Amino acid sequence: MSPEPSRPPANRNLTVLLSLTIGVLVGLVVVAFILLTGRLAARMYPAGGSPWRRLLIPLAGSLGTGVLLSRYFPNARGSGIPQTKFALFINNGYISLKTVVGKFICCSASLASGIALGREGPSVQIGAGIASVLGRRFGLSPEQVKPLVPVGCSAALAAAFNTPIAAVLFSLEEILGDMHAPVLGTTVIASAASWMVLHLILGDQPLFHTPAYQLVHPAEFGVYAILGVAGGLASVWFVKLLLAIRKIFLTLPKRTQWAQPAVGGLAVGVMGWFMPQVLGVGYDFVDIVLGGDFVLKTVLALAILKLIATPVCYGTGNAGGIFGPSLFIGAMVGGAVGSVAHTLFPGLTAGPGAYALVGMGACFAGIVRTPMTSVIMIFEMTRDYSIIVPLMIANMIAFIISQKLQEEPIYEALALQEGVFLPTGESRDELAGVRVAQIMRTGPEPLPPDLDLATAIHRLEEMGRNAWPVGDTRHLSGVVALRDLHEAKAPRSHLADVIAGEAAFPYVHPDHPLSLALERMGSAGVDTLPVVSRANIRQSYGVVTLPDILAAYGVEKAARDGTHAS
Repeated sequence: MSPEPSRPPANRNLTVLLSLTIGVLVGLVVVAFILLTGRLAARMYPAGGSPWRRLLIPLAGSLGTGVLLSRYFPNARGSGIPQTKFALFINNGYISLKTVVGKFICCSASLASGIALGREGPSVQIGAGIASVLGRRFGLSPEQVKPLVPVGCSAALAAAFNTPIAAVLFSLEEILGDMHAPVLGTTVIASAASWMVLHLILGDQPLFHTPAYQLVHPAEFGVYAILGVAGGLASVWFVKLLLAIRKIFLTLPKRTQWAQPAVGGLAVGVMGWFMPQVLGVGYDFVDIVLGGDFVLKTVLALAILKLIATPVCYGTGNAGGIFGPSLFIGAMVGGAVGSVAHTLFPGLTAGPGAYALVGMGACFAGIVRTPMTSVIMIFEMTRDYSIIVPLMIANMIAFIISQKLQEEPIYEALALQEGVFLPTGESRDELAGVRVAQIMRTGPEPLPPDLDLATAIHRLEEMGRNAWPVGDTRHLSGVVALRDLHEAKAPRSHLADVIAGEAAFPYVHPDHPLSLALERMGSAGVDTLPVVSRANIRQSYGVVTLPDILAAYGVEKAARDGTHAS
């Protein structure tokens, strides 16, 4: 019998070719996105235009996109980062072409009409979607398409921010949550290709023009620490307000979804009537602030208004991201702190523009919670290494304050509001090791809720288990423990009566490690856990039991071998 031929390894040439193709294609699309939104906005708000434009155009734009989002492109709502993570962790990397097109159209209309959101988050979803569609067109399996999602993300951010290194870091730090991910090489290739496309079309122009920075006196580090505190508090306010507004609008009837974005459009329109700089991303005014040519009360007012406008626009369901607004807010907060410091201590501090620059990084680190990305991103924008140390001080203080006062990072909190349980970017080490999916049982069915307690006790004892899921193939009701059945006062009642009122029950997801399953079994005092979907914890995939975990670790085998040896 001839030996079976070994399967050839994955085609690395195809992977490199795909990464280059994704980088070039995503770069072209993102450049088109930048040019389209900029030119449309210039037509919407020409120099010397009437104030009524600033009120009515955001309202009309949000109404129009609200109809498109509710009827045709429901997956294009929001920033795009949570949706990209949904695709990666739940949908095997699947993003439809319809969603890509819808995101491009709706975000272009939203940003051009003056909605106070950003273009970078949507660019990430568009880039990830292009990578997903292209991978499927090449006939790749879902397992092969998934690694292409962060490749598209890095290509999109490299073009949107003109920061190829930070783009790779963000894809690893936030999207994947693994700085040592095996896709590092492909994300670098795509990021570089996209960045080159950007430079060939738009030239070698940084996103912001900043004056040269230098540390005037060591005492400035204290001012940068104060700036970190201010940036952290502003970040917490931003996130909490955004989540609170979004929570309210998620409870409204679904039939009103098409009109909800108009609330954000009206709010930003009213603010824009008095202060036009609130409209849109506001990068032009950020450039002015970085140059140090501004009035203190203006940047204070804009910081406050943007801290309200962006959460309202996002929370009401408009399409757009929070990257750009976080940089705008940071520049205003930093400019205000720097202006006060320079007025009080002119001989010991740099100009206020330097503080505006550091403030951008601090608020980005506090809101998005990617401290490494924010440091490298600001460095790439300025190409000035001397800003690194003040930037790290302010960023880490803002990050720590945000972490202490707002437990869930913003993208995970947004996912939780939709009932989706994403692995957090700050604790992604919980996904290391042998996974539950590798040993879970998919055959056993839950106990029916109408089962009487005596029969339930008999079944559990027959299986040799002290707990088992309750429900059916469509809906998991909870988990019942043998001790609860013995303690039940009415032995003739049903399982539904025992688990009634229990909002929470112990469970694991397929991508959780066995160590976490053991920890949750110990906390709940059970030897069986249901394995549930991240998108819906009531959807059961199967069960994982204590003996199966011990067998996976070799504990049962070792125990048997020891018994036989004795």
